Amino acid sequence: MSDSPIIDFHTHIFPDAIARKAIPQMAAKAHTIPYVNGTVSDLKRSMKKAGITCSIALPVLTSPSQFASIHHFAFEQSANDYSKLNHDIISFGGMHPDSSNYKKELKELKSMGFLGIKIHPDYQGVNFDDIRYMRIMDYASELGFIIVTHSGVDIGLPNPVHCTPDSVLHVLREIHPPKLVLAHMGGWNLWDEVEAKLVGQDVYFDTAFSMRFMPSEQFIRIIRSHGIHKILFATDSPWDDQKESFDYFDQFDLSLEERSMILGKNAAQLLNLSIK
Repeated sequence: MSDSPIIDFHTHIFPDAIARKAIPQMAAKAHTIPYVNGTVSDLKRSMKKAGITCSIALPVLTSPSQFASIHHFAFEQSANDYSKLNHDIISFGGMHPDSSNYKKELKELKSMGFLGIKIHPDYQGVNFDDIRYMRIMDYASELGFIIVTHSGVDIGLPNPVHCTPDSVLHVLREIHPPKLVLAHMGGWNLWDEVEAKLVGQDVYFDTAFSMRFMPSEQFIRIIRSHGIHKILFATDSPWDDQKESFDYFDQFDLSLEERSMILGKNAAQLLNLSIK
């Protein structure tokens, strides 16, 4: 276990009744087995086992009509005062590209105390560099939000891939959101392209569902070339196990400072949280 706080920057939770239906359905599509059942209580059990201090929960809106219900649940999981790292779960908000009034919704999320938003180009069926997303990201950045996007292949959905390294480069040229997090090490299963095009760009990579699927040498090469300060430990729970992910990360030949930065310090700084 780590002596420093560990922040898992990429997890998913659902109300109990929805989790019982949604997790088996998503698992069947992805031909995978979840490690927890998607409920708040099971994530907390997993966190305790893994020694995780705090998990960031990332909701995904598959329809604009879900805005109110999803954020009612998300708000219940997080307190309003994030000045200290004393919350075991912090939920972000979610945005859908077909929102009828994205500015109003983003201002509502800001007033509720959310620190970031999640978008999922594959589940929402829109390319990452679509003008609808760019408008949302531009205004979200103006409000100070962290923006997390799924990037690369989604194993539960067929082609096309809606967030590619080229589409990310287009967004960076057009609006350059300052707090953009690309899940899955910049693009799941597109890591050669990530290494060629995105390493060194002003974006964060999270490690969700990636470390055990890419060559270890490439993982180390990418994090060192991109910059240790731009890497966030993440698991994608329930789709990867928090304890196994931490143990796998623990095997890499990294200094104590590099480990502490990736495991928690980078995330705390991005979230503007105190970890003392």
